[in-house]
Amino acid sequence: MSTTTIFWFTLANFLSSGLVWAYVARCYPNFVPARYWSAASLSASAGPALGLLFPNPVGLLFAAQMTVLAYCLSEVGIRRFYDRPTSWIATALVISASLAGFLFFRLVLDEYAMRVVVYSLSQGVPVALTLPLLLSRDHRRSNHGARMAGYLSILLLVAFACRAIAALLHLGGSETTMVTVDAVQAGFMLVAAFLAMTWNYGLLMMAIDRLRGDAAELALIDDLTGAGNRRRLLQRMDEECAMARRTARPYALLAIDLDGFKAVNDGFGHSAGDDCLRQFAQAAQDQLRPGDTLARCGGDEFCIVLPDTDLQQAGEIARRVLAACPRQFGNAGHTVRTLSASIGVAQWSPDLIASPERLMAAADHALYQAKHSGKNRVVLYEPAPPLVPIFDDEIGSAPLPAPHALTAMTGPDHHHSGF
Repeated sequence: MSTTTIFWFTLANFLSSGLVWAYVARCYPNFVPARYWSAASLSASAGPALGLLFPNPVGLLFAAQMTVLAYCLSEVGIRRFYDRPTSWIATALVISASLAGFLFFRLVLDEYAMRVVVYSLSQGVPVALTLPLLLSRDHRRSNHGARMAGYLSILLLVAFACRAIAALLHLGGSETTMVTVDAVQAGFMLVAAFLAMTWNYGLLMMAIDRLRGDAAELALIDDLTGAGNRRRLLQRMDEECAMARRTARPYALLAIDLDGFKAVNDGFGHSAGDDCLRQFAQAAQDQLRPGDTLARCGGDEFCIVLPDTDLQQAGEIARRVLAACPRQFGNAGHTVRTLSASIGVAQWSPDLIASPERLMAAADHALYQAKHSGKNRVVLYEPAPPLVPIFDDEIGSAPLPAPHALTAMTGPDHHHSGF
């Protein structure tokens, strides 16, 4: 196989992948790595194009530097993919060292084997820098494309090392140019080109996994408030139920309804109502711990999932949310002062409230009592123990146990009361 054929093969493949990456960057402007990977693929195609247009030592020199630049741009894109800081200084140093090495072993000491070593090292350095990210255990677990790209990075480094060793041992004979062909070096060139293109497909898989994950996250977010939606709430409750069954550590649920919200919507319009929902969601989120989940169930109804939390702890968090509820909502120069919140609190129980549906029903029961007892308060649902045992297979169909006590905690300016 001639060098010209390898160059045409590389040019066609990387030009097509560069156009694909350019289209991805255009369709998903917030996915910044696509810009670098597009530039990397186009740079990788520009290298052989220069070699074909200028089949002389100067043309081959610049062709080699464009290939080195392509690997550097790929490395920068991977760092951006993982939100790691990037520095163009490292890229400039790699390209400068590569160019200096090429010129030294061409003009000062004409050594083809050393030029191959310099070229292999220049390509290998940026590839090696990607390994800690691509082969990180957490990253591989969450992104199959990263695993593929990491393994291909290792194969690329092996190919670069074998090519450099073959050149130092003078395996294959003559120097490979556009005219003369060293069969061994030409074979390594073809293998490296194939691995680089496959590596590029690994990056494409990384992008697909990331974009698919982002789409899945968006499907769990309420557009208006930025809180989770009902699907996210049910997902988190299923997760916490499974965890509670394994560890016997309870979790709690807060059911929240905004008092007077209909009057806001009717009196000031839906825009004012939307502002109220957004401000409440932000105020509530500020009172939560890492791991707590705020979700909007619909309209002016919210729920909060509190992992590893008992009823009394959940009550304190609910009171903080109630105290932080903004009493004044502004919209278009008007001030709305009629909004407060009622909150029902229930705790998961392995015997009585073991399923997400029953926990939600218990929290709703407490919320109902809060709404019909003066509003602007927190009510805790404490189920009474059953008179007869309830077995596991009966829990799902048994009626919700009657509350032993419904403890109310009113707003910050009131006192505690009980039912």
